[in-house]
Amino acid sequence: MKTSTLPAVAFFLAFLPLAAPIPAQNVQAPPGPAAQSPAQAPSAHSRVRIVRLSEVKGAVQVDRAIGRGFEPAMANLPIVENSKVETAMGVAEIEFEDNSTLRLGPDTAVEFPLLERDSAGSTLSTVHVVKGSVYVNLMKSRPGQFTLLFGNRSLPLPPAAHIRLQMDQQQAQLASLGGPLRLGDSSSALDVPRKKTLTFNLAQQTTPAISKGVASQGLLDDWDKRNTGYHARAAAFSGVSTPYSYGLNDMAYYGSFVDAAGCGMMWRPYFASAAWDPYSNGAWAYYSTGYSWVSPYPWGWMPYHYGSWSMCPGMGWGWQPGGYWNGLNNGTATALRYSGGGSGAGPTGPPLRPIHPPHLGQPTIVPVNSKPLVHSGIASASSFQFRRDSAGLGIPRETLGNLHRFSQRADSRGVSSTHIYISAPATMSGPARAGANRGYVAGPAMHSGYAPPLSNSMQPGFAGRGGGGFSPTSSGPAMSAPSAGARVSAPSGGSHR
Repeated sequence: MKTSTLPAVAFFLAFLPLAAPIPAQNVQAPPGPAAQSPAQAPSAHSRVRIVRLSEVKGAVQVDRAIGRGFEPAMANLPIVENSKVETAMGVAEIEFEDNSTLRLGPDTAVEFPLLERDSAGSTLSTVHVVKGSVYVNLMKSRPGQFTLLFGNRSLPLPPAAHIRLQMDQQQAQLASLGGPLRLGDSSSALDVPRKKTLTFNLAQQTTPAISKGVASQGLLDDWDKRNTGYHARAAAFSGVSTPYSYGLNDMAYYGSFVDAAGCGMMWRPYFASAAWDPYSNGAWAYYSTGYSWVSPYPWGWMPYHYGSWSMCPGMGWGWQPGGYWNGLNNGTATALRYSGGGSGAGPTGPPLRPIHPPHLGQPTIVPVNSKPLVHSGIASASSFQFRRDSAGLGIPRETLGNLHRFSQRADSRGVSSTHIYISAPATMSGPARAGANRGYVAGPAMHSGYAPPLSNSMQPGFAGRGGGGFSPTSSGPAMSAPSAGARVSAPSGGSHR
């Protein structure tokens, strides 16, 4: 079994489809190796457009437009038209099909009044910011329209826009974090230079004031910067932009393609032995079209909506691209296959989903735990422990560098460790607005390697080990992003077990 990088990525991208022209409805074109018409899609196939709740830290709630109001959020929940997301002492990220992202700071509420495709297959997205702070980072090649609503303003954003919006009842401040922007349509365009801030008076339809510079929001800006870089590096590595590239970044970081003898090229998550299987843990989430399978793993989006899982003797479960894109109704379309003879192949498909909609008072998210759920996590103030069969669960994005060698050690020994240091939490001011006197406390920041000399920022570690099964109400320990410039690869020296 050989690990492959660039050839494997080329193999994967060969199967990623182009969007097919479809009627101007709230539907999603079913991808395949070539463009296909909606008439070719299976009748049970859900083509409702969905975007991904790609990261959840701390207290986050979501209203999935099923008449139940707000419920605890979990990563990889599909976000559909008319959904709402709110944060309290937490942050969240929503990832769109082309790898564009929307990030919510603490004490923020957003709504999604429009998630559609036009007749040419381009996306039409409208995000209404009700309160708080958001970051929007759009891809340069993004097709379609992205409109930001806040207060009494409606603002179309151009491709490659990277902005931060902070608002209260009186005003909104929009900071340009990337290059120069042209905001609005051709009849009322507004040019905004890089690193400038617009202040909108929400009580009047006046021209916004432009001021020099962008005020720092500390750890929130660091979190946005880290995640922006994370998505950009993976997107650049792929070399191809597709209408369904969301989730590829996490697959590139948390696993790799391997050349499995007798089974062909397969993607496998790191920290997964031959005993691990992809449907042991997860949840069934109810939507208006039925139940949708939601995986708890940080990479658990693309492999559960496209392609199929196969059991390869001697290696275990692996994923291969191909076939249709499966939206909300992904529970049976992502079939599992066994690529060899014998018995003990494991499941032949996802766990049976509930048949009937939940009655009043019954949960709308039903957890599945056929095996104990394994977490990697912080073992002490100076050590992070990777665990076999955690399949990446509990491992933060990029903070610990390349995961491949840690995975090899964990697969052979059960666990693998690396040195870390943890910065003390910092109090972070909320958006600057009249009457805002509330602060938000960020979680501890984890860094790879050893603490700088004479540092007084160390704090006692906390248990990062999850126990028991998967709970849809638990998103794991809330951990802030490292401060700018602190992200380094895992140290080559020191204690690695």
